[in-house]
Amino acid sequence: MACVRPFRLSDYAKAADLLQDVLSEACFEETIEAFGRQLSWDSELVLVATEGQEIVGVIIGTIDDNDGYFYRIAVARPYQRKGIGRSLIAELGKRFARREVRKVWVTLDNHNESFLPFYESLGFGSMDFLRSVKRLRIVNG
Repeated sequence: MACVRPFRLSDYAKAADLLQDVLSEACFEETIEAFGRQLSWDSELVLVATEGQEIVGVIIGTIDDNDGYFYRIAVARPYQRKGIGRSLIAELGKRFARREVRKVWVTLDNHNESFLPFYESLGFGSMDFLRSVKRLRIVNG
């Protein structure tokens, strides 16, 4: 079973490799930029799932105006459909709860619209999705 833990600076190369492997090129370019910004603002909202020494999952969250956002999630292909994404979302959800965010949103864009059924299976409804037609700008305020 994978272990979910906070991101460490030493994870950067492996996490970036995972994102590049799993995401489309355009999605990776947007995500890696947001990933760097989020790490500089609040690295506690970036989590990794590990299997031994290997990083098998990454989730990037952010908080803006007291709302929490699941921005991007990626799980290595051999580990997909094994509950790792659910574990990452659950742990980030706990971090949002500890910070008393008023609302948790799932950001959807043209890169991750296909994840809608996955989030719905976790209990998120139509009012929990924030659809972004342009690049999401991660900000903390």
